[in-house]
Amino acid sequence: MNVIAINGSPRKTGNTATLLEYAVKGAGSQNAAAETLHLYELQYKGCISCFGCKHKDNAGTGFCAVNDGLSPVLEKVMNCDVLLLGSPIYYSDVTGMMRSFMERLLFMNLTYDDPYRKAPGKSISSAFIFTMNLPKEGESYYKPIFEANSKLFECLGGTSEYLACFDTYQFDDYSKYAAGIFDVSHKEKVRKEQFPLDCERAFEIGARLAKP
Repeated sequence: MNVIAINGSPRKTGNTATLLEYAVKGAGSQNAAAETLHLYELQYKGCISCFGCKHKDNAGTGFCAVNDGLSPVLEKVMNCDVLLLGSPIYYSDVTGMMRSFMERLLFMNLTYDDPYRKAPGKSISSAFIFTMNLPKEGESYYKPIFEANSKLFECLGGTSEYLACFDTYQFDDYSKYAAGIFDVSHKEKVRKEQFPLDCERAFEIGARLAKP
């Protein structure tokens, strides 16, 4: 079982990256081979609508024709069995780097001849981890956004699910920032009591999806 984890956060050790790490550990508990890739380390752009992935005369039909830092990542994803994704919520959606990755990956897996193109000879199951500063009371507003982003990955032919983590701890020292609307003691409580539970849930997702 081959697992690829995609970190759409600019931080390598923040909330999103930590939860992805637990999901990867869960996959490892099932003896899966896993690799984590950080989008903010790469130089690439979103889909440019060149339709190279749709062109009949293109030897690479079905694969993104743009050659940049994302190309090897797309190749690895198309050869994996499980795709784990993580992104913080910025202005009511995933980060720009994650959105550009999604455009490139998902459009090349959508054909105009048939409803969907699947990974060659197999299906790729996926799980999306979302992190956000908003308290859980705001879940009803964001749930359709979580569901929509997660469902897009069904075009890879496998199951798709998501884990949403709320009220995340943003700063090591809140006193250094203009963040007076937050109750620091509450934030610390959530970090101490809820975040470990979210990590457990991430581990369980990774283990379940990577189970032979």
